[in-house]
Amino acid sequence: MTKPPPPVASRPPKTRIRQSFERAAPTYDSAAAIQRGICDLLLASLPAGLAPARLLDAGCGTGHALSLLSQRFPGAAALALDFSPAMLQRVAPPADRLAGDLEHLPLAAASVDLYWSSLAVQWCELPKVLAEARRVLRPNGQLALASLGPDTFHELRHAFAGVDSYRHTLAFHTPGEIAAMARAAGFASIAVRQESRTAHYANFKMLLKAVKAIGANQLGDGRRTGLMSRSTFAAAEAAGETLRTPAGLPLTYDVVTLIAHP
Repeated sequence: MTKPPPPVASRPPKTRIRQSFERAAPTYDSAAAIQRGICDLLLASLPAGLAPARLLDAGCGTGHALSLLSQRFPGAAALALDFSPAMLQRVAPPADRLAGDLEHLPLAAASVDLYWSSLAVQWCELPKVLAEARRVLRPNGQLALASLGPDTFHELRHAFAGVDSYRHTLAFHTPGEIAAMARAAGFASIAVRQESRTAHYANFKMLLKAVKAIGANQLGDGRRTGLMSRSTFAAAEAAGETLRTPAGLPLTYDVVTLIAHP
């Protein structure tokens, strides 16, 4: 008997996601060192001999991954898709830019050979994203996806745990849940890998600023909607300082990659 996929965690409203990344577009590249490293990790996970004629970067942001993909696959036609027009405006040609929703791709069935998505699907309903990826991939196509796992930003949860009752991070899927959702969507040869990446900051204010600069702040349900008081900030800062390392205050990205094909 086939085991049903795990329950889906609720995601923020799409208008809120778009607004957050519209605001972050001007600062994203300057704050996205970890994100660039994750693109390198995902690229290294692609199978040898892959030669897509048409590839899609789903949730492309400012287009960093597209430059890597064009070097790896110089003969491929590239599609850059993102929910944020401000992000898309920063994508350089020759990629064709397309505004769209990962849960409802504006593409024909069996129209791409490589579906690539790095650090975008965590903002979406993952079963819907995977079903759409399966739909647009050709029979011999390849899925390459990087998302975030449950340990992501655990330092923020620690800092605010005794300070307020607001939610400061999303509920991220486990590797096992991601694999189960991929199987339910019709993917095979599923390879899931988990790896931790950590950024460090000189102080708590810079850590929060970096999270905001990449558009990842205050998106989930139960988030703070008003300004943080000085006393709240001071208490969270003090709690955050208990995690300080010689490199600075840590911020963890629990990276989960998924490589599969239809």
